[in-house]
Amino acid sequence: MRKSLLVVALIASGTVFAAMPAGAAPTQPSWSGEYSVKRFAATKDGTSLAARQWEPDFADTYTFQTSCADDTCVATVTDGPTPANPTLPLPPQYTWDGTSWVHTYDWEWDCYQGEGVPKVWAPAHSVAYYTPHPDGTLTGSWRTDIDSGPCEGSVIMDVAAYPVATPHGPFGSSS
Repeated sequence: MRKSLLVVALIASGTVFAAMPAGAAPTQPSWSGEYSVKRFAATKDGTSLAARQWEPDFADTYTFQTSCADDTCVATVTDGPTPANPTLPLPPQYTWDGTSWVHTYDWEWDCYQGEGVPKVWAPAHSVAYYTPHPDGTLTGSWRTDIDSGPCEGSVIMDVAAYPVATPHGPFGSSS
């Protein structure tokens, strides 16, 4: 009897998988909706002078929209605050790598060296990844490698994204 059930289960699962195109996942990933994106800057690490400069953790709310074509899914920021650094590529886009949403970009780091000292701009390369969890949150890391100047080196910080709860209407009816 057990062998019969096992054979039926294997045949049924083979039929389901055979119906899906090769390489297709049962569901497409999505990172859509409003999220509070937090950067844990107070506990950053790395080899750069910037990694040793204290700053508080910070968060902003962004709206993401996911679109998939062929085997590629991209989550694009469609709403949120404009970054203070004008060299950041807009809109931010995160590509699904099968495990995490990954944002890779080149930009100019504006190295802060103290009050009254002009910032020094230098080429930088960043990779941020956010891994989704069953509760709807995403966690990961953001690494920036600064190519030259007084802030040359790496800055690494943990990041997270939390779904923003949609407010519910009042109980009862308005009629």
